[in-house]
Amino acid sequence: MTKAALIPVFALVLLALFTGVALGLSRSGAIRRREVRMKDVALGGADLWPERVRKIAASYANQLEMPVLFYVLVALALPLERADGVFIALEWVYVVLRYAHAYIHMSDNVVPRRFLAFAGSAVTLLVLWVYFALRVLLA
Repeated sequence: MTKAALIPVFALVLLALFTGVALGLSRSGAIRRREVRMKDVALGGADLWPERVRKIAASYANQLEMPVLFYVLVALALPLERADGVFIALEWVYVVLRYAHAYIHMSDNVVPRRFLAFAGSAVTLLVLWVYFALRVLLA
């Protein structure tokens, strides 16, 4: 089960790396096109970037927030041997919802749709934690 439980982790790390690379490319492109001056954003100036860059930056920041709880959970579940089929299925639900959230965030950014993906992932993560806790405490 260890490999099966790690594949969703790899998929989520890939999403974080992808959004990080996309952010770097979009920022360097904006500077090259002179949409923003490097000296103006060197120490912040987040509101000076073009909208498309700000959307990617917000999505990237999101990949480094709530998913930390997912990574911790998997890191605990594996050595305690609590990553069963239900756990892995819930992992995939969480990862798919994170991908949907990132896609919406970086594309049309329709907030109600984005919120549904975010809320779905948050509820899934909560269910994962409760499931894990019960399996540990009732063992």
